Amino acid sequence: MSRATALLVCTVVATLGATTAGCSGATRTGSGAAAYTVTPTSPPAKGTLTSLTWALYAEPYTLDYALAYDYPPNTVLANVCEQLLRVTPDLKIEPGLAVTYANPDPKTWVYSLRPGVTFHDGTTMTADDVVASLTRHMDPATGSPWGSAFKNVASVTASGPLEVTIRLTKPDVLLNELLAASPGTVESAAFLKKAGKDYGGPKGKVNCTGPYALAGWAQGESVTLTRYPAYWDKALVPKNDTVTFTFIEDPAARTSAFLSGSADGGYMVPSSSIAQLRSTTKGTLYFGPHTAAADLSVLDFTGPLGDLKVRRALSMALDRRNIVRAAAGGVGVPAKAPTARGAWALVPERTEAYFAALPEPVYDVAAAKKLVEEAGATGRRVTLATSTLAPEISVVANAVQAAGKEIGLDVRLRSVAPEAYSGIFVDPAARKGLDLVVTSGYDSTPDPLEFYQYLRTGDFGNYGNWSNAAYDAAFDRANAEPDPARRADLTAELQRIAVRELPVIPLYEAPYSVFLGSRVTGAPTGIAQLYYPWAATIGAARS
Repeated sequence: MSRATALLVCTVVATLGATTAGCSGATRTGSGAAAYTVTPTSPPAKGTLTSLTWALYAEPYTLDYALAYDYPPNTVLANVCEQLLRVTPDLKIEPGLAVTYANPDPKTWVYSLRPGVTFHDGTTMTADDVVASLTRHMDPATGSPWGSAFKNVASVTASGPLEVTIRLTKPDVLLNELLAASPGTVESAAFLKKAGKDYGGPKGKVNCTGPYALAGWAQGESVTLTRYPAYWDKALVPKNDTVTFTFIEDPAARTSAFLSGSADGGYMVPSSSIAQLRSTTKGTLYFGPHTAAADLSVLDFTGPLGDLKVRRALSMALDRRNIVRAAAGGVGVPAKAPTARGAWALVPERTEAYFAALPEPVYDVAAAKKLVEEAGATGRRVTLATSTLAPEISVVANAVQAAGKEIGLDVRLRSVAPEAYSGIFVDPAARKGLDLVVTSGYDSTPDPLEFYQYLRTGDFGNYGNWSNAAYDAAFDRANAEPDPARRADLTAELQRIAVRELPVIPLYEAPYSVFLGSRVTGAPTGIAQLYYPWAATIGAARS
């Protein structure tokens, strides 16, 4: 279908006790239902714009593709840098800078590159650029959080001027899919060498192939992109000339920027402002496909939460229905698993069956308190990170603290500055002294196996260093399976283990969100915006 049309629409019922199957069209209703619509795109643009101003909830900590591991940097880079493959707004994987790819044997992937693609400095992309870009993740000196994606890679070589071959030590289907995300980003090899340590920082630049080039980064104020006139994809020629990103950490101030028109839009709107933004005449709040659930990630298994009874107790003490109401503005449902239903987009017709087989979240304070007593954990301290970065973080933190008190745990909150919160996920030192963190662990691809890789022993995203031999073996089986349906069945086994062992405590599912002021339209609405050149499709709402 055309990128300018909504590819997929479903109506979801957000209600305490209701369940949604993502965008399968299935709904279940309960009392007090509040309906909302999930669609991958807003209505197409009717005209062009000279400029677009976009509000981020935080300043990017980097624009280095190899270090980008959070929403703000990827929201900017999605328009500047591109990958070998591309995730579309309806969560499909299509060719990107690679025209085709082949898997001639289980341990080999071959990528044929798109000819005539140029970097923003006018030089032409070759296989050497791809090799330099991918192997940079594998260099420990880079410190890439995506390095573990290449754990099974034996070599990345230029097998022709426009051909790259990846050889593996063992089968790895997920690596190919992740080349639609940061691991597959292509940067100029010459530019990387020239930029050195300043690459991707406020003093440096980037030189990629996307529809926009990085024009400037005024640290603490804004990032500016300008349209790249020689962009290769004529279907995604930008409809606006300049994009300016502003950084507005305070949720109320960001909402005011939307309503005043000083910002044309923004993703991940403050949950505390959902009702206000749904009712305004100054623009439209859209909900899109989401691969993430809100979770509590255990950061330390050597403390009280190393005991499964304590993890189960804390999970049972959480009133998820009230958390949805307070933290998600009522737009969402209690989570049964660490991944959202939207993450299961490879074989969506099987999603409901997988989730129906999981137990419903139990809310039983008395039973939870008994488990804490059995574990000998009464009075033990649990430290949870909180932040003003987003209202839902503090709402969830307060709810966890109250729940802990009810069952005999001493839950302490440690405030983390908004600009430092991302550090918890990329810097092990930032986790020191913390037992829990509120996460929105998203998939960058439509394969739920991506999320469950982060719970493998030794993975960079396994923040608490949880280890389970049966889980690791099950992951390897899934990652070696090329058939999407069979791989989904094997991934469901991983999900069952995760739900039973609770290295991550599921909280709730909510859709992705984007607010568009009344003068603009055309934005993708879902989490695919992290790697899809979303700003290029935004234009004037009126011709």
